[in-house]
Amino acid sequence: MNTFRELAMNLMEGTYDLHTHNHPSHFNRALDAFEVLREADKYGMAGIMLKSHYECTADAATLTNRYAGTKAKAYGSLVLNWPAGGLNPYAIESAIEMGIRYIWMPTLDAVNSMSFGRMPIEFFDRPGITVFDEQGKLLPVIYDIFEVLRKHDAYLATGHVAPEESIVLCRAGIESGVNMILTHPDWNRTVVPFDLQKEMAGVGVLVEKVWMNVSEGDISRKGMAESIKGLGAENVFMVTDRGQAGHELPPAAMLDFIEEMLRQGISAQDIKTMTIDNPHRIVEF
Repeated sequence: MNTFRELAMNLMEGTYDLHTHNHPSHFNRALDAFEVLREADKYGMAGIMLKSHYECTADAATLTNRYAGTKAKAYGSLVLNWPAGGLNPYAIESAIEMGIRYIWMPTLDAVNSMSFGRMPIEFFDRPGITVFDEQGKLLPVIYDIFEVLRKHDAYLATGHVAPEESIVLCRAGIESGVNMILTHPDWNRTVVPFDLQKEMAGVGVLVEKVWMNVSEGDISRKGMAESIKGLGAENVFMVTDRGQAGHELPPAAMLDFIEEMLRQGISAQDIKTMTIDNPHRIVEF
């Protein structure tokens, strides 16, 4: 076993992956919530977040934690796509009451995501969702959403909305006292220029860095490491966005992510900051 792999294995202890996909789902996933949590437990991970594009995962997280028999913990989340009513503050209130602290803006149903063409996993026709009105300003309901999130000290991730929407959302959210997360800014549908990523980090936005974007060629290993170094580990958390059938399982993907960042000169302490400290403060309150 090589030195980087050994160190990466050791660094898996206590980590979180706050972006995983599981079955049951409308789409083809590799594992159910029990299986992915038990897989995470084998690596000594502290927790995983269950993400579904079209369902709140509060129930799945609660039941998995009760019956999986693991030290690792599952966390639920809610995506504001059409099945949740779109930009719906009442769905957020309900999800938070069920123990969720992590809300995603629209993903597959965002105008921006749909403008790239229909993805294979999409199965119904619908209008796209945007956070802007006809004048390019944030819709009034966004401020209702901010109020709910601020009240509960919850987090809002930008999802698949357009980069310009993400930046306006993050700026307004921070000004409104909301915990903001910039979602996979290296993915080809949501690329945010590095200078804007750095600006967001500078005002308190947490930036999500994603293994899938590396493994599928949206950004190189070197590019990912350079962006992390430029942003500062204190402003970043690492996730896999894995769980799709036919790909590496999320815990194995996290191991690969850690190993590759070590190879690119990211320190073990910075890895711990991005995989343990920062995600812990998101989900444990």
